[in-house]
Amino acid sequence: MNDARFADTSDQDLLAQHVAGEPYAFGELVRRHRDRLWAVALRTLGDREEAADAVQDALISAFRAAHTFRGQSAVTTWLHRITVNACLDRARKAASRKTAPVDDAERLDQLLEPHESAEAPAERQDLHRELLAALSTLPTEQRAALVLVDMQAYPVAEAARILDVPTGTVKSRCARGRARLLPLLTHLRSNSGDDVMERNRTQGTSVPPASGPRDAGSSDPAAVKGGGGHA
Repeated sequence: MNDARFADTSDQDLLAQHVAGEPYAFGELVRRHRDRLWAVALRTLGDREEAADAVQDALISAFRAAHTFRGQSAVTTWLHRITVNACLDRARKAASRKTAPVDDAERLDQLLEPHESAEAPAERQDLHRELLAALSTLPTEQRAALVLVDMQAYPVAEAARILDVPTGTVKSRCARGRARLLPLLTHLRSNSGDDVMERNRTQGTSVPPASGPRDAGSSDPAAVKGGGGHA
């Protein structure tokens, strides 16, 4: 729940208050940014449970490392960087275990947010499923860059700050990723030539509510987890 005390407090001041011992400041940061962190994690990993675990890992890391923040980037950039790194770590571990990519209809259905499944036109759902299936075939670094730039609509420079790589690296990863996706997505282009990546950029994606009585606005970063994560 939104705490009126923090309505006019900047992200950076909230982080400073958290470091100083304010018990609810970090919870407000979670409330403000968890939806986008969740969306990035879900589309990078392609698995709800893995994404929930990655976001929880990231928020716990941020909670503990808040004192190291030096203000050289926006707090949201810092949080996204930690989240993407948590996703990449999980993806690398999964690859080392030779985990298969998402490739069945039931699991792809889980990648659609509840409001999308209920309200989005059937055609958009089909496009979204096929896009996510194609994304799952990419190397994780290319997938992360495309999720940020083409699905979350981050500017390349901001994506570079989140991924902590040069802008040229983001551009090259996106270019290579698009080149690999093109043969898989050509049939999804509309007659008007609209790009399927553009049509499937996230709009209003929401993190699943945390299970149990815990208030998602509390200072406990684990409160963000839900929708398939372990209790």
